[in-house]
Amino acid sequence: MYDIKIHPHKLYFKQPAGTSRGIYVTRDVWYLHLTSDMYPDRIGIGECAPLPKLSCDDIPDYESVLSRICNRVAAEGTFSVEELREYPSILFGLETAFRHLEAGSFALWNTPFSHGEVGIPINGLIWMGDYKKMLEQIEMKMQTGFRCIKLKIGAINFEEELTLLRFIRSHFSAKEIELRVDANGAFSPVDAMDKLSRLAELDLHSIEQPIRAGQWEEMARLTEVSPLPIALDEELIGINTSENKRRLLEQIRPQYIILKPSLHGGIAGGDEWIRLAEELTIGWWITSALESNIGLNAIAHWCATFNNPLPQGLGTGALFTNNIEMPLEVRKDCLWYSVTH
Repeated sequence: MYDIKIHPHKLYFKQPAGTSRGIYVTRDVWYLHLTSDMYPDRIGIGECAPLPKLSCDDIPDYESVLSRICNRVAAEGTFSVEELREYPSILFGLETAFRHLEAGSFALWNTPFSHGEVGIPINGLIWMGDYKKMLEQIEMKMQTGFRCIKLKIGAINFEEELTLLRFIRSHFSAKEIELRVDANGAFSPVDAMDKLSRLAELDLHSIEQPIRAGQWEEMARLTEVSPLPIALDEELIGINTSENKRRLLEQIRPQYIILKPSLHGGIAGGDEWIRLAEELTIGWWITSALESNIGLNAIAHWCATFNNPLPQGLGTGALFTNNIEMPLEVRKDCLWYSVTH
């Protein structure tokens, strides 16, 4: 016998977060509280966090759909990944709530990370903003000790963005600091190649989503000839079946894919993306998608089950004024789980 209670929660950003879909000041999430007669003294908590105007399950009646699905899952005592492929944020919430309930701890998987023995290398994220604000963020990340910095570009003048990247390169070589950029689809197919060539001169690691999603032929042309490795992000949203995932990867052949469980199919969907990518020798890393610390913790513990040496995108836990307390902390450029909790 299971019971699932849904708790809506509004997160408040410490400062407005600029994204390709506008500026976020608040963020709505739904926490699932799962209980069962089988585990009388436990509770499983999962986070459902669709991103407005981006998630394939960002739908007007989200809460009623979530309620209907949770009622059915509670009655049946299980859920079907196949039936929830169109609702990745709901699937992720249910997967992690059940995992938490069964584990009896927020250490969801048994790994060196969950024992507090190792940290997960992460990138330092520079948010979109004017030149001065972005430069301040860059200097702070470098002083903190980050060895991988990711800049969101496409919001200000391209020449100014190049100047910011040159500033970093004038102080640190590619061996000292890895630079990633995320264009969020800001380039047009016409000017993308020229911009990629200019960015490649700065010894960047990769660029995420240079042109907007859905232009498979144009993207495939770019990945074939670009001097800068291309990573897909938004391109993966709504590609929910195994058949379509393989078709996308085989047609575009990106150098990397970036996986966000809330957007790209939950834990099960992420495992599927990784298996397909590795079959095709495509690199990958895992990123959170503005979840609270509940979701971030679950993503981090899942991430730690893989031996992926690349810096992951898991440093969003300090964004909110009213985040949920979790035993996570960033030390220099790594995310750690504190076993004292």
